[in-house]
Amino acid sequence: QVQLVESGGGLVQPGGSLRLSCAASGSIFNINVMGWYRQPPGKERELVASINRGGNTNYADSLKGRFTISRDNAKNTVYLQMNTLKPEDTAVYYCQGYSALYRSDYWGQGTQVTVSS
Repeated sequence: QVQLVESGGGLVQPGGSLRLSCAASGSIFNINVMGWYRQPPGKERELVASINRGGNTNYADSLKGRFTISRDNAKNTVYLQMNTLKPEDTAVYYCQGYSALYRSDYWGQGTQVTVSS
């Protein structure tokens, strides 16, 4: 089993920055890809960014240049640096891990990010 715990959310003013963290524990050896998703109020969950074991990254087109995903393998932690935040970035942000071996997704509990003045 895999446990994912997000942290770093909160209230920030437009134009500000936040860094989210996702700490992974448990059977993480089988996790191939880690990602961040978000779910704005009243909308469906959407991909923000992902990173694989080799460090290759993938971003939602609309977020390229503002958001950066990274990982610290020694700490089993994935980060999402969010810059120049906009009110439309307001959402619950979820950490996700994917295992190709078990063809399974693992999810964190989510962390709220609110961008408002």
